[in-house]
Amino acid sequence: MNRVIVVAPHADDEIIGCGATIAKHIQSGDEVVVIIATNASIGAPELFSVEQIKNTRSEAIAAHQFLGVKETIFLDFPAPALNAYPEYKISVEISKIFVKIKPTHLYLPHPGDIHQDHKAIYRASLVAARPQGENKVANIFCYETLSETEWTPMQEKAFVPNCFVDVTDVFSKKTEAMAFFGSQIKSFPHSRSVEAFKALAMYRGSTIGVERAEAFVIERQIII
Repeated sequence: MNRVIVVAPHADDEIIGCGATIAKHIQSGDEVVVIIATNASIGAPELFSVEQIKNTRSEAIAAHQFLGVKETIFLDFPAPALNAYPEYKISVEISKIFVKIKPTHLYLPHPGDIHQDHKAIYRASLVAARPQGENKVANIFCYETLSETEWTPMQEKAFVPNCFVDVTDVFSKKTEAMAFFGSQIKSFPHSRSVEAFKALAMYRGSTIGVERAEAFVIERQIII
């Protein structure tokens, strides 16, 4: 049995980025834990109310329970202002979770994402996952988040996947899980629409000759 951790900067990033892969892990008997790293009502109270965040977190819990996620962990780092927040503090808290769970698989946002929160969570998580000591995270993958990853700035490294997961048989679980996020889902042609998620999965699937796939960039794999 694998122990999987998905780190999401904001609630719903985990479903957009790898919701079907989460479902596939759970179908295979793996344990999945999701970390939602930020709380926007703390970082930008003028934009996000406490009630809004409570609602989004309730949506996340419902989506995760539907998928069969073992545990959802909410942290309270100040979105959307992580570019002005000490990353070592984020690393320390995430490291505590890694030490406790000892993940075999770790899924992170891509460092090229246009959102500064995504970049900060990626870096802080990698620091927490440094392969020192007895417990090493053997498999680290970066996922793509529609509405962030496709807008990689020119000076950043673009998302070029080198790992694909055939999710044909579980993709419907992703769209059903995303439906719980009523406050976040958008209407097509917005990139955070169900139609866009389906289109991306079909495109990634066609890359490897299957109906639906999710794509990742391999950050690290340790073979012992």
